[in-house]
Amino acid sequence: MKIIACYSNKGGVGKTAAAVNLSYAFAAAGSRTLMCDLDPQGASSYYFRVKASKKLQDASFFKDVERFTGAIRASDFDNLDILPANLSFRDFDIFLSRMKNSRSRLKKALKAGGSEYDTIILDCPPNISTLSENVFRAADCIVVPVIPTTLSEHTFEQLLDFFRANKLDRKKILAFFSMVQRTKKLHRETADRMRKKHPKRFLDTSIPFTSEIEKMGIHRAPVATFADTHSAAKAYRNLHANVVDHL
Repeated sequence: MKIIACYSNKGGVGKTAAAVNLSYAFAAAGSRTLMCDLDPQGASSYYFRVKASKKLQDASFFKDVERFTGAIRASDFDNLDILPANLSFRDFDIFLSRMKNSRSRLKKALKAGGSEYDTIILDCPPNISTLSENVFRAADCIVVPVIPTTLSEHTFEQLLDFFRANKLDRKKILAFFSMVQRTKKLHRETADRMRKKHPKRFLDTSIPFTSEIEKMGIHRAPVATFADTHSAAKAYRNLHANVVDHL
C-alpha cells in the first residue's frame, strides 16, 4: 500500500482538485484506491457526492478500526472508495496531543483501516500542525501544488525549512505548478526561478488555470469524466504518471 498526500501549507492552490483527480486516475489505472478526506471542510467528499459519516467522530478515527472502515463509502467509479470528512476532524490536533506516539498515529490508523487498498490519497487541510507532521511521516510522497507567484513561493520555502528543521525527508516532496497562466510574465518567471532553485523537487507537470477545473463543482466529478480531451484532464494524467514514476 502506498500513501500519497495532497498537501499545501497555503490554501486556494488547487490541492483538493489534485486529490480528486489523482484519486480518479489511480483508480482508472486499476489501483484499488481510497481517497481519505482529512479536511473538515469536506470539499473532496463533496466532489465525489459522498456525505460525511456521523459514526467516525472525535478520536475514533485513530483508535477504532471498525468505525474507520464502517465510515468508508463507495464512489461512482470502479476501484475508488471515499472516507469522507466531518467537522470533528477540525479537532484532530487536540486528539493527537493526548495520544502516545502522536506523530505516528495517522500512519497506524491508515495501515489498519486501509489495508485492503493499493493506494491511499490524502486530501489534507492547509496548515502546518501536529496532523501535518503525521501526514509528512506517514506519506510515501507529498504532492504539493504551487501557484507560480511570490506568496506561494514564500510558503513553499517555509515548508522546505520546516522539513529541514525537523529532519524530515525532503525527497518525499513532489511539487508541481498549479493554476498556471502562461500569458502572465510573473508566472513564467517565477516558475523558471523555482525550477532552477529546486530542480529535484518539481515535477514537469503544470496544471493550467481553466474554467474546466472550476466546473468540477458543477459536475461534482473529476475533470476527465466530463472533459476528457481538455488540457486540464491531460495535465492530471501527466501528474499521475509523474507520481507513479516516483513511487
